[in-house]
Amino acid sequence: MTQEVWYRGSMLTDHDIYLFKQGNHFRLHEKMGAHILTVEGVRGVHFAVWAPNAERVSVVGDFNQWDPESHPLDVRGDGSGIWEGFIPGLEQGATYKYHIFSKSNGYRVDKGDPFAFFWETPPKTASIVWDLDYPWEDSHWMSRRREANALNAPHSIYEVHLGSWRRVPEEDNRPLTYREMGDYLVSYVRDMGFTHVEFLPVMEHPFYGSWGYQTVGYFAPTARYGTPQDFMALIDRLHRNDIGVILDWVPSHFPSDEHGLVYFDGTYLFEHADPKKGFHPEWNSYIFNHGRYEVRSFLISSAIHWLNRYHADGLRVDAVASMLYLDYARKEGEWIPNPYGGRENLDAIYFIQRFNQAVYETQPDVQTIAEESTAWPMVSRPTYLGGLGFGMKWNMGWMHDTLEYFSKDPIHRKYHQNQLTFNIWYAFFENFILPLSHDEVVYGKGSLLRRMPGDDWQKFANLRLLFGYMLGQPGKKLLFMGGEFGQWDEWYHEKSLDWDLLEYPFHQGVQSWVRDLNRFYRTERALFEDDFSSQGFEWVDFHDADASMIAFLRKGKTTKRVVLVAANFTPVPRSDYRLGVPTGGFWEEVLNSDAEIYGGSGMGNSGGVHAQPTASHGRPYSVSLVVPPLGVVFLRSTEP
Repeated sequence: MTQEVWYRGSMLTDHDIYLFKQGNHFRLHEKMGAHILTVEGVRGVHFAVWAPNAERVSVVGDFNQWDPESHPLDVRGDGSGIWEGFIPGLEQGATYKYHIFSKSNGYRVDKGDPFAFFWETPPKTASIVWDLDYPWEDSHWMSRRREANALNAPHSIYEVHLGSWRRVPEEDNRPLTYREMGDYLVSYVRDMGFTHVEFLPVMEHPFYGSWGYQTVGYFAPTARYGTPQDFMALIDRLHRNDIGVILDWVPSHFPSDEHGLVYFDGTYLFEHADPKKGFHPEWNSYIFNHGRYEVRSFLISSAIHWLNRYHADGLRVDAVASMLYLDYARKEGEWIPNPYGGRENLDAIYFIQRFNQAVYETQPDVQTIAEESTAWPMVSRPTYLGGLGFGMKWNMGWMHDTLEYFSKDPIHRKYHQNQLTFNIWYAFFENFILPLSHDEVVYGKGSLLRRMPGDDWQKFANLRLLFGYMLGQPGKKLLFMGGEFGQWDEWYHEKSLDWDLLEYPFHQGVQSWVRDLNRFYRTERALFEDDFSSQGFEWVDFHDADASMIAFLRKGKTTKRVVLVAANFTPVPRSDYRLGVPTGGFWEEVLNSDAEIYGGSGMGNSGGVHAQPTASHGRPYSVSLVVPPLGVVFLRSTEP
């Protein structure tokens, strides 16, 4: 039996509709979806959903026994395709879906709300009426986060999958909740010295094994670990401990689950109709139609929502390469060229540029980060110069070359020296992050530690060398959880990290090394101030391939101190190894990966060396060093 929808008013103004249809409404979440209101003294929920090809739309839920005839919505008369209505008496916690009867072939379906702020815990699929009020206490962080997130600030990012960082074995191996993560993760990250945490997608997703990269709820954190306010509390606590938060975000594709965005109103609404453009063959998912104005408004509103409502400090955009190329993961004849005959996806390019413009216009103190695996130019350059407009980009080439090099037996490394040095030739074309990410410790690749050659001692020495080499290189840093203490096993999303390994000295040593690297990095401006300019980096020697040695200098903009990094990629110690330096005086050895406290052999330079007025490597002074086996040393000048 049809119930009277008491109030027929709208939250959407004519201007809202104009912006929506132009692809320029970036706060749709404030008008669309389910919102608790009090209208003329009556409390209830206003619903609004975009379904332009629907014949009828109604709200179904527990409150009306999921009866599609009970609470119909009205379609606006302005051609926007938006259906809306106010249902009195509903409160927070009410579960609901939209029952859509399509104009196309009598198609009927129950859909979750694309704008829902909360969803039932999978495998349940209903949306939940929810208010997002939260008493934030991170005002100190928010007032200074522009400085903390700036391109000339230190960024040492700890990449985390919420469901597998730590579990509770006494309670059927369940993951920690958001609130519990606040108890454990925050103190751990602070102790380890990381500047930021990056969460694999927290947005609601039906299949846990997708790690969140098959998103259904573009405005809702997954209910697996708690409520939206619980997730806000985690971010709040990280901020109150001076830790930034980056969220993975997936505007490229979405899953085929019936309750989601796919075939939403009986037509291809959010996706392309032609599978050559609308279906992703690798991920078995649907590709957003970025050329549709309303889809642009939807996605950019999602981005602004996480940055604004959840105080996120950045968005790492997944799978950018799959958006840029029409032939991505497709064979000849399986893709449609653009109007000029090329393979560039012009609609996606425009969407990416508009997304970055909108983010930096409204949230200038955050960063957007591209996971882009090709040589597409100017990814992290402003749109007014023709760039895509991202703040930073993952350096996938560095990651692959470096890990391939480190996997080789040291006896063969002299033939592959270019894999260590080649990245500098393009290091300053983009604002790069150097990632050792989750993608490199899954699908049979092995953990970082297990990929290192040699016996156990050499594996751990190689791992410490890898982390030290990464810290010294220009570019911001990212490390996936577990790597920081030498996890032996590949990451598996259904189990906790192997924290019991920290009972053993070698694992304790790696963890202590990463902690000390982070602490030094955060305080030594020469290592982060000028990451994206060739002025901040200078080779000392990269030609000594026979010894598999490299050495370089790092310099800052506001400090005269210089850091010398010397790395030995063989198990043969190098004694009396002479390197040119720009100044005389004492050069303090501030870090040594071979120190006994890290599990090394204890070879080093007894706290530092005095530079001699002996020219070397084109410099007026030089130092004679001990560079330990499979080790890296950092020396800091003490004389301007």
